[in-house]
Amino acid sequence: MTDVDLRKLRYFVAVAEQLHFGRAAEQLYIAQPVLSRQIRALEDELGVQLFVRDRRSTVLTPAGEQLLADARSLLAGAQALRRRVIRAARGVDTFTVGFMPGLIVTAPVRAMTDRHPALTLELVRTTWNDQTTVVHDGRADVSFVRLPIDAQGLSVRPLYTEPRVVVVSAEHRLAGKQTVEVADLADEHLLQEPDLVPEWRDIATELRIPRPDVPAFHSVEEKLEHVAAGRGIIFLPLSVATFYTRADIVYLAVPDIAPNQVSLAWDADRHSPLIEEFADLAAELTPSVTQESC
Repeated sequence: MTDVDLRKLRYFVAVAEQLHFGRAAEQLYIAQPVLSRQIRALEDELGVQLFVRDRRSTVLTPAGEQLLADARSLLAGAQALRRRVIRAARGVDTFTVGFMPGLIVTAPVRAMTDRHPALTLELVRTTWNDQTTVVHDGRADVSFVRLPIDAQGLSVRPLYTEPRVVVVSAEHRLAGKQTVEVADLADEHLLQEPDLVPEWRDIATELRIPRPDVPAFHSVEEKLEHVAAGRGIIFLPLSVATFYTRADIVYLAVPDIAPNQVSLAWDADRHSPLIEEFADLAAELTPSVTQESC
């Protein structure tokens, strides 16, 4: 069997994510007939059918689903390789750290700079959606992450845990309290995936009936706008809630839900002394967040 063409693989992923050849072609800036020919060529090379397509819909076959599961990491790895090779060719000696809002990474970054004055330390801000992607695609050497994550292909070192709080509108019936129990929130509408808060999920009233639709949010800021408007609640790590302090929302301690785990993640296939050194510094110097400290 011939080697898989990465360009065809990118075309496949675009169609698999859109499940529409026309929209995928627009995204790729190519003509739809060209895209169709490339997908057929890929199917011929692999000897399998990837899509079932008719006038109304396009769906993945089991082979297509398997290819999609593997293709994203393959493409990310190729992009990471390209970035590292270009950086090496330019002679740029950098070390890039990913971090999420609310996480303070100054101490290990400063210590690493002190130890390696010729090394350029760079920072990249991440979100819930790309906190591990930046490692897979080479944008970051390491990334401070909040669990749960898909740890496939990663080395993950636990650093510390921090409390989670519930965020409600300033006009909410519980807004005057400092602490609530998860049972007090059983009748609320949750604006995030219930499995992220199993203690709430197991008692939630709205999960016993057809659950109201939850918009597809792309940032914490979007969720907080809905919370402020009284459309529901969210649970956040304490440091994130304090990072987004504003007058129209309130965060309340919920002692009977599990804390959030903060860890450091990097590519499991990379065996770099700098990564190991930074991981040790992060474990030693990264400050944790407690309910009492805020």
